[in-house]
Amino acid sequence: MGGPTMAVIAKRCPDVNVVICDISDSVIKAWQSPELPVKEAGLQDLVTQVRGKNLFFTTDLVRPVLEADIIFVCVDTPPKSCGDKAGYASDTCNFERAIRGIASATKAAGGAGTGRKTVVVKSTVPVGTWRIVRAIFNANGLEHSIVSNPEFLAEGTAVADLLDPSRVLVGSECSKAASQVADLYARWVPRDRIILTDTTSSEMSKLVANALLAQRISSINCASILCERVGADVGHVARAVGADPRIGKAFLRASVGFGGSCFRKDVLNLAHVCRSASLPELGDYWESIVQMNEFQKERFVCTMSTHMFGSLRGKRVAVLGFAFKKNTADARETAAAYVVRRLLQERATVVVYDPMVPESTVRAEVGGDEGASPLLTVAATAAEAANAAHAVAILTEWDEFRYPSEDASCAVDYPSLYRAMTKPAFIFDGRRVTNAEMLRKIGFVAYSVGSAAT
Repeated sequence: MGGPTMAVIAKRCPDVNVVICDISDSVIKAWQSPELPVKEAGLQDLVTQVRGKNLFFTTDLVRPVLEADIIFVCVDTPPKSCGDKAGYASDTCNFERAIRGIASATKAAGGAGTGRKTVVVKSTVPVGTWRIVRAIFNANGLEHSIVSNPEFLAEGTAVADLLDPSRVLVGSECSKAASQVADLYARWVPRDRIILTDTTSSEMSKLVANALLAQRISSINCASILCERVGADVGHVARAVGADPRIGKAFLRASVGFGGSCFRKDVLNLAHVCRSASLPELGDYWESIVQMNEFQKERFVCTMSTHMFGSLRGKRVAVLGFAFKKNTADARETAAAYVVRRLLQERATVVVYDPMVPESTVRAEVGGDEGASPLLTVAATAAEAANAAHAVAILTEWDEFRYPSEDASCAVDYPSLYRAMTKPAFIFDGRRVTNAEMLRKIGFVAYSVGSAAT
């Protein structure tokens, strides 16, 4: 979030100096190298254009804070892994550390004498966090203005989303600070896409936006289960339903389940907000979206076991795709990790191939004894993964996995895969990127989420 956002600001505002600070020396060195720590389409070229001109990188927090007019806070806020409300509430440890670092840097140089700063919170934070930030600043004799500016970019298309955003949300109790941030974005974003609101509503909007998107995915996945049972095709259903302009077609693609660092965390955070407000029924409603997602992942594994004669033990399964979505190396909360973990628990031999995710990430995300299991290996190609496999499971919608493909030169050769696999050869398409009927003509026993198996 932070790197791409600042790179776009530097590009669109060449008269503005932008400094990215991080406590990790290795991260800063990566930003200054040909191999950026974030993989996004167009990002390398964008950074190359502005790096050293008006985009700079440092591990020093004090000087950039003192010299800045606007300070963006873009640190992670993962779910709490321990303690009260673990798994639901956000872990704001790193966020609070960043805020206290800003306060310390300013106070050490004389506090108010350094000028009033505008502190922009881009991190996804619990509702009401701005009051905590205000309390920290007040306790240190500082009058910095606070602006909530949550991001709505999507991984894989982050640069495009930042250059042409659907909206920019600016929430603040200080109209001057809000105008300052809005004016910055207005250098390239049309004014009618910049929404001004109060700070609490801005914080709330981020959680609700992700919860509603996750809700659509869980809803279409729920429909996909019924489609399989009654003999309908969820692709046809989604097309018909999505044609209604009141609904729209976005996020109506059935799959093995959603992943990524945001949806699960933000939905559970919203459930936590509801319960904290003494509204447990609302909390249960939002949490059911996540429960449906967990059910969909488990159902996929059970479907594999059922079709493969009731047992996965000793069978080789090629997993194609591990990232939570295509065009990114991000595997946080990926559905693939759950599926791989369960396959290993069933004592299957699992071979993972993903064009961007390294083996270290695969093992870390699978985690525990399963992640270190000798039954888990990582292949360099789809063909290597599928060689002698009993089944192929497609878990990321990479373009090279599509069949039929618009570009056969870089696509997986499914006839060759079939010839190299153990017979009967199964394919379980968890992303609906293949034509099951065409795969069956090759010889596969093919299953696609949301379509009746034959």
